[in-house]
Amino acid sequence: QVQLVESGGGLVQPGGSLRLSCAASGMIFTRYNMGWYRQSPGNQRELVAAITSGGSTNYADSVKGRFTISRDNAKNTVFLQMNSLKPEDTAVYYCNGKRAPLDYWGQGTQVTVSS
Repeated sequence: QVQLVESGGGLVQPGGSLRLSCAASGMIFTRYNMGWYRQSPGNQRELVAAITSGGSTNYADSVKGRFTISRDNAKNTVFLQMNSLKPEDTAVYYCNGKRAPLDYWGQGTQVTVSS
């Protein structure tokens, strides 16, 4: 079955960096559009960044210039490089893979930005 497994979350100080990884299995990775979403307590899950099967990217306005999404098709992995982190980036980050009508989610990884 399809699995998306996130890693790389943790506690970081404001201004710091983290790199999230999402390893996919059980799917033809190159055919999927991949994305990172986040959800903080009391808020809806929101799109952070996405990358199409062809490599086109888009970002939430709140992370443009600070976050970079990329994919390694040889390793079936999508990454989210997060720089200049702010306390408001604190959330559970989820990996998502879409190929209509299929839609898969990882279990999430916690990112906490605090001094």
